[in-house]
Amino acid sequence: MTTNQPLTQHSTLFRPGDGHPTKTPVIAFLGTGRMGSPMAANLASVGFELRVWNRTTSRTATLAQHGAYVARTPAEAAQGAGILITMLADGPATEAAANGPDGFLGRFPGLVWVQMATIGARWSARLAVLAARRGVTFVDAPVSGSQAPAEAGQLTILASGPDRVRDLLAPVFGALGRATVWLGPAGAGTRAKLVLNSWLVDLVEATAETLSFARQLGLDPASIVELLRSTPLGSPYAVQKATTMLGGDFTPAFALKHAIKDAELAVQAAQANGTHLTLTEALLPGWRHTAMVHGDDDLSAVYITA
Repeated sequence: MTTNQPLTQHSTLFRPGDGHPTKTPVIAFLGTGRMGSPMAANLASVGFELRVWNRTTSRTATLAQHGAYVARTPAEAAQGAGILITMLADGPATEAAANGPDGFLGRFPGLVWVQMATIGARWSARLAVLAARRGVTFVDAPVSGSQAPAEAGQLTILASGPDRVRDLLAPVFGALGRATVWLGPAGAGTRAKLVLNSWLVDLVEATAETLSFARQLGLDPASIVELLRSTPLGSPYAVQKATTMLGGDFTPAFALKHAIKDAELAVQAAQANGTHLTLTEALLPGWRHTAMVHGDDDLSAVYITA
């Protein structure tokens, strides 16, 4: 289903609290899955005009109800847009949307392309080169946070790209996140995300092993969680995941299969730069085994086999 909105180059954005509308480019948003859909909805909620595309069209239904134009192809979504955001599954899917038969590259020079998915350093670099060849400004801006922060507009945006687009993107990032950190030229955002993801998976593995170890020693794992909560040793994220593990509710906030993909990207980046992530490499075989049954569950499901 598509909406019959007129094709315009700009829409009117109302910033909360100031009462003054500002002209801002129309946004094309490609990828309306678990993370992309709430992100796009937050943009719509503050007044951005959206043109959306997803390979599975049914996942755009809610956005259509909020007035978004549902395009049949990435190229159609980009038509008339000034900013294009990709939040797709991986590098190959992103390149196909950009440079495939129905892609947007080569059709709209001057477009600002904001790549916000976690696709790894090699893919980020590859797409930046493709964009430059086609006259498109490439901004590498993956997000830190899971579905709940995405829904609340509380993501942390790890932005990198030309300084000249910062003001243009400030209200866009403001609708999506609680903080934006500009890290330098395009590519730095993805590298920072890989570092954070390596830390995250190592922390989850350590948490699962700690609870399992306590149980094997005849201790109540819940008492260990309370000890962690009351000391500097227990980070809020680790305590949250420990509570989830013991509760046995593995409703996905960050699916295990996606965590494995991100950990693999971090390992690949490390190896490409002549180093190794010893802890991250060590956990991957066990996580892959767990994912054979629990891949769609939250990554805290690794406790089941710890």
